[in-house]
Amino acid sequence: MSDFLGARTSRTKSRREAVQPSPAPSRGDSQRPDSPSPSLRSRRALDWFVFFLADVQTGFGAFVSVYLTTEKWTQTDIGLVLTAGAIVGLVGQIPGGAIVDAVRSQRWAAAAAVVAVGVSAFALAASPIFVVVFASRILQAGASCVLGPAIAAISLGLVGRIGISTRLGRNAAFASIGSGVAAAGMGASAYYISNRAAFILAASMTVPALLALFQIRTHEIDSARAHGGVAKSGRANVIGGLLSLFEIRPLLVFAGCIALFQLANAAMLPLAASMMTLRSSKFATILVATSIVAPQLIVAVLSPWVGRKADRWGRRPLLVLCFVALAIRGLLFAFLNNPYLLMAAQLLDGVSGAALAVLVPLIIADVAGASGHFNLAQGAVGCAVGIGASISTTLVGYVSDRFDSATAFLMMAGFGLLGLATVWLAMPETRPNEAGS
Repeated sequence: MSDFLGARTSRTKSRREAVQPSPAPSRGDSQRPDSPSPSLRSRRALDWFVFFLADVQTGFGAFVSVYLTTEKWTQTDIGLVLTAGAIVGLVGQIPGGAIVDAVRSQRWAAAAAVVAVGVSAFALAASPIFVVVFASRILQAGASCVLGPAIAAISLGLVGRIGISTRLGRNAAFASIGSGVAAAGMGASAYYISNRAAFILAASMTVPALLALFQIRTHEIDSARAHGGVAKSGRANVIGGLLSLFEIRPLLVFAGCIALFQLANAAMLPLAASMMTLRSSKFATILVATSIVAPQLIVAVLSPWVGRKADRWGRRPLLVLCFVALAIRGLLFAFLNNPYLLMAAQLLDGVSGAALAVLVPLIIADVAGASGHFNLAQGAVGCAVGIGASISTTLVGYVSDRFDSATAFLMMAGFGLLGLATVWLAMPETRPNEAGS
């Protein structure tokens, strides 16, 4: 009887914690409420950190494909290098989340990862030979495995679960603005100076990123909130946490949906960038830069709206919108030949990007935020991202070389439609007041 009462009390408490601040601290919880009021300095510093970090990371997107294409690399070799990074991103996601759970300071974990990304960008600019590019992608991918969970943990530690939807929307907006500004600057530097200048610019952005990061006040980042409110301890806790995550069905379904999204999306812009380069080599860098800037502007505008509507409408309708935009973009890429029309079709990436930038950490917080393994759950979903991305880049590169780019784009559109069907048929609504009812 005592076991039954204990289990019932635990379920009731978890349900209550998902929709309102905890009335009293539990294991590892702080005495502060779950709707804290961090200082303006810390909130603005996080804004600028996300902004400058996007500046650093942008150089590793489509610019890599353009850079390597101009260096006479084949699509297969480009796909292999991209796959190397994707594989590291796959195997490093769970360790990355575990690292963020284990360290005492999320700020220092993020700082170390930023430095690693900066070194990667500089190495890529220094020499475009296969070994250097390969190592650069591995280092950057490994650092990114820590950066994603670290930013989400810092955000959750600052604002708590009550304010996380709005905070994630703000993060996505500043990240998209940063990516857009960086793409414009890198495109201009590549056009007027050289393609290598884009990566040197990316490396230089680590300095303001680090300055902004250390303006966030440490004492305002509640470690218990950042890790889900449960104390963490050792390797056994990581293994046990992973096993417990496999019991959360909505998390598994969501991870599958994200894997399908990445399978359709990861290679879409790099392949489109290569097509733009082949069809308009003189203006390729400017076209690719515009293809990055314009969707990021859309993300900047839509992300705060997504954060608000996710609380009002629920998460599932926005996921459906995300996959619809992805599938349409793949179909348009398959049938368009004009590089300027390809650039216009890329605007749909802003719709999907705005939705996922907010929904991925938000849905993870919905279903696993009270488990004490929030960052580990981010790593697990990150594995799904890595699986989809690693298969996508190699498979699309092979299909494009073996058949043609139109066939590759149709294949990616098909994966997008499969993801849409999965969301429609299997993904439950996770908004707390519905998931807990």
